Parts: sequence; C-alpha cells; structure tokens
Amino acid sequence: MTELFAVALITVLAVISPGPDFAMITRYSYLFGRRTGLVCALGIALGVQVHVFYTMFGVSLLAHHAEAVLEGVKLAGACYLVYMGWRSFFNRSQVSQDLSARPAISAWQAMSHGFLTNALNPKTTLFVVSTYTQVVSPGTPLAQQFGYGLFMSAAHWLWFSVGAWSISAEGLRRVLLDRQRLVDRVVGAVLMILGAGLALMQIK
Repeated sequence: MTELFAVALITVLAVISPGPDFAMITRYSYLFGRRTGLVCALGIALGVQVHVFYTMFGVSLLAHHAEAVLEGVKLAGACYLVYMGWRSFFNRSQVSQDLSARPAISAWQAMSHGFLTNALNPKTTLFVVSTYTQVVSPGTPLAQQFGYGLFMSAAHWLWFSVGAWSISAEGLRRVLLDRQRLVDRVVGAVLMILGAGLALMQIK
C-alpha cells in the first residue's frame, strides 16, 4: 500500500508540474479545437508507455552502463523541444477564428506530435526511471509494475484532457485566437527555453 501511494503521489506531482506537454496541449487546443487537443492528450499518454517499457525491460540498466547513449537520447529530446518551439515562435500562419471550421491538421498528426513530445521528453524519462528504480521494489509482481505504468499514462491522459477541454472552451479559445501571434510566441519561447535548458544540462 505504501508503494502504491508513493507511485500515485509522485505521478500526480509530475503530471501537474508545468512542462512541454502542457505547452503542446495549449497550442493544439486553442488553435484547432477540443477534439484535436484531446487527441494530442491521448498521444502524450501513449508516449509515457515508451518510458515505462524500456525501464521495465532493463534498458535503463544498460543506459546506466552506457551513459553516452542515455545522454544522447536526452539531448535528442531537448533538440526536439527546441525545434517545436522554434516552429511555434516563428509561425506566421493564422488559423480561422470560425470556431466551427475543420482543424487544419489531422487527428494522426495531433496524436503523433503529442506522442513524440512526451516520448522524447527527458523530464518524463527521469520521472519514470527514478520511480521504478527508487520507489518500486524489485520484488513487485510484473503485473503490478505494468499497472503502475498504466496508471501513469491514465494520469497524463486525464490531466491533459482536462486542460484541452478547458482551453478549447468557446470563450477562452476565442480570446486566444484573437491573440494568435502572441500566444504562439509565448508557447514557442517556453518550449525553446525548456529544450535549451535540458540540452545545456547534458552538455555540461
């Protein structure tokens, strides 16, 4: 019970802390609407499973003995965040303010971008690996460990779905669309700062 409580508490704190996942949800929800934001949230939740699987199957131990590999993966993730931030910051296209208009991107694009944002997020890597190595006992049944992983994904899906639902509310979305350039630059700056900070941590 103590282990379960610890995993739940750490997961909730990790999910609600600001980061690139929330920045992506904000951008897709206000630009393309509720459905696109919810699909992006699902992609983020699926991305968590990448970290869960390589941690459970011992890849984290391999990375521990091959530190350069782990650092390279983290650096790639940081560069991806900078890239997405750059695209958002310098985006000049304007989305129609007609809230009934069809989204300019497909559900697959929204899901894949959400998936990659989380799967390449060094913050999530550290969260999952540290949880399984520091909190979860080696003697914990495999089925229970998978259950923890599913809980992590479910928590991410629920939190970011609530975020997508709120941001895409008609009144707030219209206000954000009226200020598309400003919002894009704020979101882009946040992603680039996060990515640059993570990259510098790996280079040092």
